Amino acid sequence: MAPMPRVMHVITGLASGGAETMLLKLLSARTKDFEVLVMTLDQKELTLEPAIRQLGVSVCNLGLRRSIPSPRVALAVRRTLLQFRPHVIQGWMPHGNLVASFAGILSRPRVPVLWNIRMSLSESREEPLRTRAIIRFAARLSWHPQVIIYNSQSGARQHEALGYRASKRVFIPNGFDCQLFRPNQDARRRVRCELGVAEDALLIGMVARNHPMKDHSNFLRAAAIIASRYPLARFVLVGTGVTTEDQVLANTIAQHQLTHKTFLLGQRPDIPRLTAALDVACSTSFWGEGFSNAVGEAMACGVPCVVTDIGDSAGIVANTGLIVPARNPEAFAQSLAQLIEAGTERRRELGILARQRVEENFSLDVIVRRYEDLYRQLMMNSVPLPLAVGTAKIDK
Repeated sequence: MAPMPRVMHVITGLASGGAETMLLKLLSARTKDFEVLVMTLDQKELTLEPAIRQLGVSVCNLGLRRSIPSPRVALAVRRTLLQFRPHVIQGWMPHGNLVASFAGILSRPRVPVLWNIRMSLSESREEPLRTRAIIRFAARLSWHPQVIIYNSQSGARQHEALGYRASKRVFIPNGFDCQLFRPNQDARRRVRCELGVAEDALLIGMVARNHPMKDHSNFLRAAAIIASRYPLARFVLVGTGVTTEDQVLANTIAQHQLTHKTFLLGQRPDIPRLTAALDVACSTSFWGEGFSNAVGEAMACGVPCVVTDIGDSAGIVANTGLIVPARNPEAFAQSLAQLIEAGTERRRELGILARQRVEENFSLDVIVRRYEDLYRQLMMNSVPLPLAVGTAKIDK
Protein backbone atom coordinates (compact mmCIF):
# COMPACT_ATOMS: atom_id res chain seq x y z
CA MET A 1 0.00 0.00 0.00
CA ALA A 2 1.33 3.44 -0.94
CA PRO A 3 2.34 5.74 1.95
CA MET A 4 -0.09 8.53 2.78
CA PRO A 5 0.99 11.95 1.39
CA ARG A 6 1.62 14.61 4.01
CA VAL A 7 0.69 18.30 3.99
CA MET A 8 2.24 20.82 6.39
CA HIS A 9 0.29 24.04 6.93
CA VAL A 10 2.24 27.06 8.19
CA ILE A 11 0.08 29.83 9.67
CA THR A 12 0.76 32.96 11.70
CA GLY A 13 -1.48 32.04 14.63
CA LEU A 14 -4.65 30.15 15.53
CA ALA A 15 -6.94 32.96 16.60
CA SER A 16 -10.51 33.00 15.31
CA GLY A 17 -9.87 35.19 12.27
CA GLY A 18 -10.95 34.47 8.71
CA ALA A 19 -7.80 32.65 7.54
CA GLU A 20 -7.60 30.56 10.69
CA THR A 21 -11.28 29.66 10.47
CA MET A 22 -10.91 28.64 6.84
CA LEU A 23 -7.98 26.40 7.75
CA LEU A 24 -10.10 24.77 10.46
CA LYS A 25 -12.92 24.20 7.98
CA LEU A 26 -10.50 22.79 5.43
CA LEU A 27 -9.15 20.35 8.01
CA SER A 28 -12.60 19.38 9.27
CA ALA A 29 -13.88 18.48 5.78
CA ARG A 30 -10.67 16.94 4.43
CA THR A 31 -10.62 13.45 3.01
CA LYS A 32 -8.55 10.76 4.68
CA ASP A 33 -6.11 10.75 1.76
CA PHE A 34 -3.69 13.12 3.51
CA GLU A 35 -1.81 13.26 6.79
CA VAL A 36 -1.68 16.82 8.12
CA LEU A 37 0.47 18.93 10.45
CA VAL A 38 -0.20 22.56 11.39
CA MET A 39 2.82 24.71 12.25
CA THR A 40 1.83 27.94 14.00
CA LEU A 41 4.20 30.85 14.60
CA ASP A 42 2.48 32.81 17.38
CA GLN A 43 2.33 31.16 20.77
CA LYS A 44 -0.33 33.55 22.13
CA GLU A 45 -2.99 33.23 19.41
CA LEU A 46 -4.18 29.66 19.89
CA THR A 47 -7.96 29.92 20.20
CA LEU A 48 -8.59 27.27 17.54
CA GLU A 49 -5.82 24.86 18.55
CA PRO A 50 -8.07 22.59 20.67
CA ALA A 51 -10.59 22.27 17.82
CA ILE A 52 -7.80 21.40 15.38
CA ARG A 53 -6.33 18.78 17.71
CA GLN A 54 -9.80 17.25 18.16
CA LEU A 55 -9.75 16.57 14.43
CA GLY A 56 -6.69 14.37 14.93
CA VAL A 57 -4.32 16.98 13.48
CA SER A 58 -0.99 17.63 15.20
CA VAL A 59 0.00 21.24 15.99
CA CYS A 60 3.61 22.42 16.18
CA ASN A 61 4.10 25.82 17.86
CA LEU A 62 7.27 27.78 17.08
CA GLY A 63 6.57 30.32 19.85
CA LEU A 64 7.25 33.44 17.76
CA ARG A 65 5.81 36.93 17.94
CA ARG A 66 5.59 37.41 14.17
CA SER A 67 9.29 37.98 13.73
CA ILE A 68 11.70 37.07 10.96
CA PRO A 69 13.01 33.51 11.44
CA SER A 70 15.99 33.32 13.80
CA PRO A 71 18.63 30.57 14.05
CA ARG A 72 16.56 28.98 16.81
CA VAL A 73 13.49 28.98 14.59
CA ALA A 74 15.51 27.61 11.68
CA LEU A 75 16.52 24.67 13.85
CA ALA A 76 12.92 24.11 14.96
CA VAL A 77 11.67 24.20 11.36
CA ARG A 78 14.41 21.86 10.22
CA ARG A 79 13.65 19.44 13.05
CA THR A 80 9.94 19.44 12.15
CA LEU A 81 10.76 18.80 8.49
CA LEU A 82 12.91 15.81 9.41
CA GLN A 83 10.20 14.39 11.67
CA PHE A 84 7.15 15.00 9.48
CA ARG A 85 8.73 14.90 6.00
CA PRO A 86 5.94 16.81 4.19
CA HIS A 87 5.19 16.33 0.52
CA VAL A 88 3.53 19.77 0.29
CA ILE A 89 4.03 22.91 2.38
CA GLN A 90 1.08 25.31 2.48
CA GLY A 91 1.60 28.83 3.87
CA TRP A 92 -1.20 31.06 5.20
CA MET A 93 -1.05 34.88 5.44
CA PRO A 94 2.09 37.04 5.01
CA HIS A 95 4.22 35.73 7.88
CA GLY A 96 3.16 32.12 7.37
CA ASN A 97 3.90 32.33 3.65
CA LEU A 98 7.47 33.49 4.28
CA VAL A 99 8.14 30.75 6.81
CA ALA A 100 6.60 28.20 4.42
CA SER A 101 9.10 29.26 1.74
CA PHE A 102 11.88 29.13 4.32
CA ALA A 103 10.81 25.57 5.16
CA GLY A 104 10.66 24.72 1.48
CA ILE A 105 14.26 25.89 1.00
CA LEU A 106 15.37 23.76 3.95
CA SER A 107 13.53 20.64 2.79
CA ARG A 108 15.54 17.83 1.19
CA PRO A 109 14.57 16.92 -1.39
CA ARG A 110 12.65 20.06 -2.29
CA VAL A 111 8.88 19.88 -2.04
CA PRO A 112 6.16 22.12 -3.54
CA VAL A 113 5.37 25.30 -1.58
CA LEU A 114 2.05 27.12 -1.83
CA TRP A 115 1.21 30.56 -0.50
CA ASN A 116 -2.30 31.47 0.60
CA ILE A 117 -3.17 35.18 0.44
CA ARG A 118 -6.47 36.10 2.04
CA MET A 119 -6.61 39.87 2.16
CA SER A 120 -7.04 42.86 -0.09
CA LEU A 121 -4.58 45.75 0.04
CA SER A 122 -7.12 48.58 0.17
CA GLU A 123 -5.87 51.03 2.78
CA SER A 124 -2.97 48.68 3.58
CA ARG A 125 -1.23 51.59 5.30
CA GLU A 126 -3.50 50.76 8.23
CA GLU A 127 -1.66 47.47 8.72
CA PRO A 128 1.27 47.34 11.18
CA LEU A 129 4.54 48.55 9.67
CA ARG A 130 6.14 45.09 9.97
CA THR A 131 3.24 43.44 8.14
CA ARG A 132 3.41 46.03 5.35
CA ALA A 133 7.14 45.45 5.01
CA ILE A 134 6.67 41.68 4.79
CA ILE A 135 3.92 42.05 2.17
CA ARG A 136 6.26 44.13 -0.01
CA PHE A 137 9.26 41.89 0.60
CA ALA A 138 7.20 38.84 -0.33
CA ALA A 139 6.55 40.34 -3.77
CA ARG A 140 10.28 39.91 -4.50
CA LEU A 141 10.16 36.33 -3.25
CA SER A 142 6.99 35.41 -5.13
CA TRP A 143 8.99 33.47 -7.72
CA HIS A 144 9.55 30.78 -5.09
CA PRO A 145 6.14 29.17 -4.43
CA GLN A 146 4.78 26.92 -7.13
CA VAL A 147 1.33 28.42 -6.58
CA ILE A 148 -0.15 31.48 -4.89
CA ILE A 149 -3.73 30.82 -3.81
CA TYR A 150 -6.01 33.85 -3.49
CA ASN A 151 -9.45 33.69 -1.94
CA SER A 152 -10.51 36.91 -3.68
CA GLN A 153 -10.07 38.26 -7.19
CA SER A 154 -9.56 41.78 -5.84
CA GLY A 155 -6.77 40.60 -3.55
CA ALA A 156 -5.05 38.87 -6.48
CA ARG A 157 -5.16 41.98 -8.66
CA GLN A 158 -3.86 44.22 -5.88
CA HIS A 159 -0.97 41.94 -4.93
CA GLU A 160 0.03 41.45 -8.56
CA ALA A 161 0.09 45.22 -9.03
CA LEU A 162 2.59 45.24 -6.18
CA GLY A 163 4.83 42.75 -8.00
CA TYR A 164 3.53 39.30 -7.07
CA ARG A 165 3.93 36.84 -9.95
CA ALA A 166 0.67 36.73 -11.89
CA SER A 167 1.65 33.39 -13.43
CA LYS A 168 1.38 31.78 -9.98
CA ARG A 169 -2.24 32.78 -9.38
CA VAL A 170 -4.87 30.19 -8.43
CA PHE A 171 -8.27 31.41 -7.22
CA ILE A 172 -10.03 29.31 -4.57
CA PRO A 173 -12.81 31.13 -2.67
CA ASN A 174 -13.83 30.39 0.89
CA GLY A 175 -16.11 27.42 1.46
CA PHE A 176 -19.10 27.12 3.78
CA ASP A 177 -20.72 24.21 5.59
CA CYS A 178 -24.33 24.56 4.54
CA GLN A 179 -25.47 21.95 7.06
CA LEU A 180 -23.95 23.86 9.97
CA PHE A 181 -24.98 27.29 8.67
CA ARG A 182 -28.61 27.08 7.67
CA PRO A 183 -31.94 28.86 8.32
CA ASN A 184 -33.17 28.16 11.82
CA GLN A 185 -36.48 29.60 13.04
CA ASP A 186 -36.02 28.06 16.48
CA ALA A 187 -32.69 29.88 16.88
CA ARG A 188 -34.41 33.11 15.88
CA ARG A 189 -36.93 32.72 18.70
CA ARG A 190 -34.50 31.45 21.33
CA VAL A 191 -31.83 34.10 20.75
CA ARG A 192 -34.39 36.87 21.13
CA CYS A 193 -35.55 35.28 24.36
CA GLU A 194 -31.97 35.02 25.65
CA LEU A 195 -31.28 38.65 24.80
CA GLY A 196 -34.50 39.73 26.48
CA VAL A 197 -35.95 41.45 23.43
CA ALA A 198 -39.38 41.19 21.85
CA GLU A 199 -40.09 38.41 19.36
CA ASP A 200 -40.74 41.01 16.68
CA ALA A 201 -37.49 42.88 17.38
CA LEU A 202 -35.38 43.59 14.30
CA LEU A 203 -31.95 42.06 14.93
CA ILE A 204 -29.19 43.66 12.90
CA GLY A 205 -25.81 42.10 13.52
CA MET A 206 -22.18 41.79 12.58
CA VAL A 207 -19.76 38.95 13.29
CA ALA A 208 -16.24 40.39 13.24
CA ARG A 209 -13.24 40.50 15.54
CA ASN A 210 -12.43 43.81 17.19
CA HIS A 211 -9.95 45.25 14.69
CA PRO A 212 -9.76 48.66 12.98
CA MET A 213 -10.20 47.08 9.53
CA LYS A 214 -13.69 45.87 10.54
CA ASP A 215 -14.73 49.46 11.34
CA HIS A 216 -17.17 48.85 14.19
CA SER A 217 -17.48 52.62 14.63
CA ASN A 218 -19.04 52.87 11.17
CA PHE A 219 -21.53 50.13 12.10
CA LEU A 220 -22.45 51.96 15.31
CA ARG A 221 -22.91 55.32 13.58
CA ALA A 222 -25.26 53.65 11.10
CA ALA A 223 -26.99 51.88 14.00
CA ALA A 224 -27.64 55.22 15.71
CA ILE A 225 -29.42 56.48 12.60
CA ILE A 226 -31.52 53.31 12.36
CA ALA A 227 -32.36 53.33 16.09
CA SER A 228 -33.78 56.83 15.80
CA ARG A 229 -36.16 55.70 13.03
CA TYR A 230 -37.06 52.14 14.04
CA PRO A 231 -37.78 51.61 17.76
CA LEU A 232 -37.77 47.80 17.41
CA ALA A 233 -34.22 47.69 15.99
CA ARG A 234 -31.59 45.99 18.12
CA PHE A 235 -27.91 45.50 17.30
CA VAL A 236 -25.77 42.43 17.94
CA LEU A 237 -21.98 42.43 17.69
CA VAL A 238 -20.08 39.15 17.98
CA GLY A 239 -16.36 38.46 17.77
CA THR A 240 -13.06 38.33 19.59
CA GLY A 241 -12.57 41.44 21.72
CA VAL A 242 -16.09 42.75 21.09
CA THR A 243 -17.02 43.21 24.74
CA THR A 244 -17.93 45.97 27.18
CA GLU A 245 -14.35 45.79 28.47
CA ASP A 246 -13.23 47.61 25.34
CA GLN A 247 -13.56 51.25 26.35
CA VAL A 248 -13.54 52.57 22.79
CA LEU A 249 -16.51 50.41 21.85
CA ALA A 250 -18.31 51.12 25.12
CA ASN A 251 -17.80 54.87 24.80
CA THR A 252 -18.95 54.90 21.16
CA ILE A 253 -22.11 52.99 22.08
CA ALA A 254 -22.83 55.39 24.95
CA GLN A 255 -22.11 58.42 22.77
CA HIS A 256 -24.75 57.30 20.27
CA GLN A 257 -27.24 56.40 23.02
CA LEU A 258 -27.24 52.74 22.03
CA THR A 259 -26.40 51.24 25.42
CA HIS A 260 -29.78 49.56 25.89
CA LYS A 261 -30.13 48.55 22.25
CA THR A 262 -26.74 46.98 21.55
CA PHE A 263 -25.44 43.58 22.65
CA LEU A 264 -21.69 42.91 22.73
CA LEU A 265 -21.39 39.13 22.87
CA GLY A 266 -17.65 38.70 22.42
CA GLN A 267 -16.24 35.46 21.10
CA ARG A 268 -18.93 32.78 20.95
CA PRO A 269 -18.98 29.08 20.03
CA ASP A 270 -22.56 29.28 18.70
CA ILE A 271 -22.04 31.54 15.69
CA PRO A 272 -24.41 29.49 13.44
CA ARG A 273 -27.44 29.97 15.69
CA LEU A 274 -26.64 33.62 16.42
CA THR A 275 -26.26 34.33 12.71
CA ALA A 276 -29.49 32.49 11.84
CA ALA A 277 -31.35 34.68 14.37
CA LEU A 278 -30.55 37.91 12.50
CA ASP A 279 -32.86 39.84 10.20
CA VAL A 280 -29.93 41.56 8.48
CA ALA A 281 -26.21 40.76 8.62
CA CYS A 282 -23.57 43.43 8.07
CA SER A 283 -19.95 43.86 7.07
CA THR A 284 -18.53 47.38 7.46
CA SER A 285 -14.88 46.61 6.67
CA PHE A 286 -12.95 49.41 5.01
CA TRP A 287 -9.71 47.59 4.16
CA GLY A 288 -8.10 44.19 4.23
CA GLU A 289 -11.22 42.14 3.54
CA GLY A 290 -10.64 39.50 0.88
CA PHE A 291 -13.50 37.02 0.98
CA SER A 292 -15.60 37.49 4.10
CA ASN A 293 -16.41 34.30 6.00
CA ALA A 294 -19.05 36.10 8.06
CA VAL A 295 -20.90 37.26 4.95
CA GLY A 296 -20.88 33.79 3.38
CA GLU A 297 -22.07 32.22 6.64
CA ALA A 298 -24.93 34.70 6.95
CA MET A 299 -25.98 34.02 3.37
CA ALA A 300 -25.92 30.27 4.07
CA CYS A 301 -28.25 30.96 7.00
CA GLY A 302 -30.67 32.69 4.64
CA VAL A 303 -29.95 36.17 6.03
CA PRO A 304 -29.69 39.10 3.59
CA CYS A 305 -26.57 41.23 3.94
CA VAL A 306 -25.51 44.86 3.71
CA VAL A 307 -21.78 45.06 2.97
CA THR A 308 -19.18 47.65 2.13
CA ASP A 309 -17.60 47.43 -1.29
CA ILE A 310 -14.27 46.04 -0.07
CA GLY A 311 -12.53 42.94 -1.36
CA ASP A 312 -14.91 40.54 -3.07
CA SER A 313 -17.90 41.30 -0.84
CA ALA A 314 -19.94 42.86 -3.64
CA GLY A 315 -19.36 39.84 -5.86
CA ILE A 316 -20.23 37.41 -3.10
CA VAL A 317 -23.52 39.11 -2.24
CA ALA A 318 -24.47 39.97 -5.85
CA ASN A 319 -28.24 40.50 -6.10
CA THR A 320 -29.06 38.91 -2.74
CA GLY A 321 -28.24 41.98 -0.62
CA LEU A 322 -27.01 45.57 -0.79
CA ILE A 323 -23.54 47.07 -1.34
CA VAL A 324 -22.46 50.50 -0.08
CA PRO A 325 -19.22 52.52 -0.06
CA ALA A 326 -16.90 52.06 2.91
CA ARG A 327 -16.82 54.61 5.73
CA ASN A 328 -20.19 56.08 4.84
CA PRO A 329 -22.56 55.48 7.78
CA GLU A 330 -25.37 57.46 6.17
CA ALA A 331 -25.33 55.25 3.06
CA PHE A 332 -25.06 52.14 5.22
CA ALA A 333 -28.04 53.22 7.31
CA GLN A 334 -30.02 53.98 4.15
CA SER A 335 -29.43 50.42 2.89
CA LEU A 336 -30.41 48.95 6.25
CA ALA A 337 -33.59 51.03 6.16
CA GLN A 338 -34.29 49.76 2.65
CA LEU A 339 -34.22 46.15 3.85
CA ILE A 340 -36.28 46.97 6.93
CA GLU A 341 -38.93 48.74 4.83
CA ALA A 342 -38.96 45.84 2.35
CA GLY A 343 -40.64 43.74 5.02
CA THR A 344 -40.29 40.21 6.35
CA GLU A 345 -41.37 38.42 3.19
CA ARG A 346 -38.96 40.28 0.91
CA ARG A 347 -36.07 39.66 3.33
CA ARG A 348 -37.01 35.98 3.34
CA GLU A 349 -36.94 35.90 -0.47
CA LEU A 350 -33.50 37.53 -0.53
CA GLY A 351 -32.33 35.04 2.10
CA ILE A 352 -33.43 32.11 -0.06
CA LEU A 353 -31.50 33.54 -3.00
CA ALA A 354 -28.46 34.08 -0.77
CA ARG A 355 -28.42 30.50 0.45
CA GLN A 356 -28.84 29.16 -3.09
CA ARG A 357 -25.88 31.27 -4.19
CA VAL A 358 -23.66 29.81 -1.46
CA GLU A 359 -24.78 26.24 -2.17
CA GLU A 360 -24.09 26.58 -5.88
CA ASN A 361 -20.79 28.48 -5.69
CA PHE A 362 -19.16 28.18 -2.26
CA SER A 363 -19.99 24.75 -0.85
CA LEU A 364 -17.28 23.59 1.56
CA ASP A 365 -17.01 20.11 0.01
CA VAL A 366 -16.33 21.60 -3.42
CA ILE A 367 -13.69 23.99 -2.07
CA VAL A 368 -11.89 21.28 -0.08
CA ARG A 369 -11.71 19.08 -3.18
CA ARG A 370 -10.13 21.96 -5.09
CA TYR A 371 -7.40 22.29 -2.47
CA GLU A 372 -6.72 18.56 -2.40
CA ASP A 373 -6.73 18.23 -6.20
CA LEU A 374 -4.17 21.03 -6.32
CA TYR A 375 -1.96 19.22 -3.79
CA ARG A 376 -2.12 16.04 -5.86
CA GLN A 377 -1.31 17.87 -9.05
CA LEU A 378 1.71 19.58 -7.51
CA MET A 379 3.02 16.36 -5.99
CA MET A 380 2.78 14.57 -9.31
CA ASN A 381 4.66 17.37 -11.09
CA SER A 382 7.33 17.91 -8.44
CA VAL A 383 10.74 16.29 -8.01
CA PRO A 384 10.77 12.69 -6.67
CA LEU A 385 9.16 12.55 -3.26
CA PRO A 386 10.95 11.58 -0.05
CA LEU A 387 8.72 8.51 0.11
CA ALA A 388 7.40 6.51 -2.85
CA VAL A 389 3.85 7.74 -3.18
CA GLY A 390 2.04 5.56 -5.71
CA THR A 391 -0.01 7.06 -8.50
CA ALA A 392 -3.07 5.02 -7.56
CA LYS A 393 -3.19 6.79 -4.21
CA ILE A 394 -2.51 10.24 -5.64
CA ASP A 395 -4.96 10.01 -8.53
CA LYS A 396 -7.85 8.61 -6.58
